Amino acid sequence: DPNEDTENEILRDFGILPPKEEPEDEIEEMVLRLQKEAMVKPYERMNLAQLKEAEDEFDDEDMRAIEIYREKRLQEWKALKKKQKFGELREISGNQYVKEVTNAEEDVWVIVHLYRSSITMCLLVNQHLSLLARKFPETKFVKAIVNSCIQHYHDNCLPTIFVYKNGQIEGKFIGVIECGGINLKLEELEWKLAEVGAIQTDLEENPKKGIVDVMVSSIRNTSIYNDSNNSNSNND
Repeated sequence: DPNEDTENEILRDFGILPPKEEPEDEIEEMVLRLQKEAMVKPYERMNLAQLKEAEDEFDDEDMRAIEIYREKRLQEWKALKKKQKFGELREISGNQYVKEVTNAEEDVWVIVHLYRSSITMCLLVNQHLSLLARKFPETKFVKAIVNSCIQHYHDNCLPTIFVYKNGQIEGKFIGVIECGGINLKLEELEWKLAEVGAIQTDLEENPKKGIVDVMVSSIRNTSIYNDSNNSNSNND
């Protein structure tokens, strides 16, 4: 047997016998995987529909375990559906405001945008909110033409974004400046909404922070320059 030890090892050292074969990593991994799969009950790889079809194939002990497993899968499915309940920016009218916003489901964050389609900034905000609604389906996003909710609302106050939870206003952004300016980026609006708690962003810092820092630095340098010129003028 070329795989016997001791004497054969000496022969291998002299190159008379080929090297002893070592089990390949792929084979070991396959064996481990098959052993692991053998320990898994077949129903643990089934969805709810497959469990229903295969009920007759299991014994009483399996059926008890299946009921527990089915209930667990059902609760997971319900939790997922609840979390992904919304997922779009919906249009509402003024007479729906109380039901959809003020009296929305308990503990649900609601973001409502009052807009006028003739204002470019409002269209930009709607575009961003539509994308954010898909990214954060657990938060309710709605929009409403301002005249259907508030009569004689001034254009200077648009766009207007209100953030509600349990019937209370938790945040508000009124007008172009508060909403982020005419060059508002998607990430900047996401950060604003995350700061009031309406969404759970994965952004690590305010995307507008760099711009603010540059502006502050520029203002500071201008102030120092002006102070220096004034001082020189006084000395003259």
